[in-house]
Amino acid sequence: NRKNAVPGEGNWKSKIMFIGEAPGFNEDEQGRPFVGRAGKLLEEFLSSIGKRREEVFITNVVKCRPPNNRQPEEEEIKICTSLYLDKQIELIKPKLIVCLGNVSANYIFKKFGIKFESMNKQHGKIFSVSNLFLQTKIIATYHPAAILRNQNLMPVVKADWEIIKEAIDSLS
Repeated sequence: NRKNAVPGEGNWKSKIMFIGEAPGFNEDEQGRPFVGRAGKLLEEFLSSIGKRREEVFITNVVKCRPPNNRQPEEEEIKICTSLYLDKQIELIKPKLIVCLGNVSANYIFKKFGIKFESMNKQHGKIFSVSNLFLQTKIIATYHPAAILRNQNLMPVVKADWEIIKEAIDSLS
């Protein structure tokens, strides 16, 4: 159902990785992540912490747009992450992973052995994890599209981005 796979983009040498859910219509058209309204909002958040999208790596859990803009199914996530996202994480070795939304947080938390309860309970918290291959921090926040649907989330998300900025500053 896709026009273009959307593998991700940005700086492969960056220590900061943002992971969303799946490409939407605009992303599928252009073959780039976060280019629609949610992408514009993500760029505003990045700018608010002194970063440009070219300085970080931005990707999604799945690389192809699910039909009718639905959430990716468990099987799609399993196949796509084993082929792509897990390899991207291995190559980039991020020091900070920012999960944008539930799908991303659920997958990344599980991958690193953290129980994901809900975005309401775990957004804006820093989780430090390490295994044989990677030592990283993980922060979850709401997906920009969720904010576009519910403006009441904006103060909460702005506070999360302050925490993201502090985590980035501590990497240097």
